[in-house]
Amino acid sequence: MNIEEMLLVGQSKKQCDKIVKYIGHDKKRFAELMHLFFTGEWRITQRAALPMNNCVKKYPDLINPYFNRLINNLRKKEQHNAVPRNIVRLLQDIEIPKKYHGKIMSICFDYIQSNETAIAIKAFSLTVLENLSKQYPEIFPELKLIIEERWEHETAAFRSRARKILKRGS
Repeated sequence: MNIEEMLLVGQSKKQCDKIVKYIGHDKKRFAELMHLFFTGEWRITQRAALPMNNCVKKYPDLINPYFNRLINNLRKKEQHNAVPRNIVRLLQDIEIPKKYHGKIMSICFDYIQSNETAIAIKAFSLTVLENLSKQYPEIFPELKLIIEERWEHETAAFRSRARKILKRGS
């Protein structure tokens, strides 16, 4: 089975489930998917994201060798929004190794403060920061302050997620 060809067929739940089933817990197959996610043209990258997320939900240890590349991709300026959106989406649902906490917090704080960041990336970043604030309660006041400062300039989606975070944090 060729993962790239499967991704080119289209993006559907059925197709995603086929890819996830094919990959299973196989590190080499997952590496092929990650290669496509990191180096494919934007359509392939976007279509690789959901199977990547679903594989990692089933087998969280599959993502461990890729944290440096994920972080490096979050820092790239010239890339399709699908890349950071799907990386931060993934980060909100997994246990992030401690050695990456500081870098990821910094990136997520930058995302939520920027006028240039797409709303989905901001929303996922809010959740990542909320999750990390459970281990680092000292970041919650900064998160709260940024939410309050950005409130009037943000979309309803940002405010909805932020409101829930503030409610849980009080």
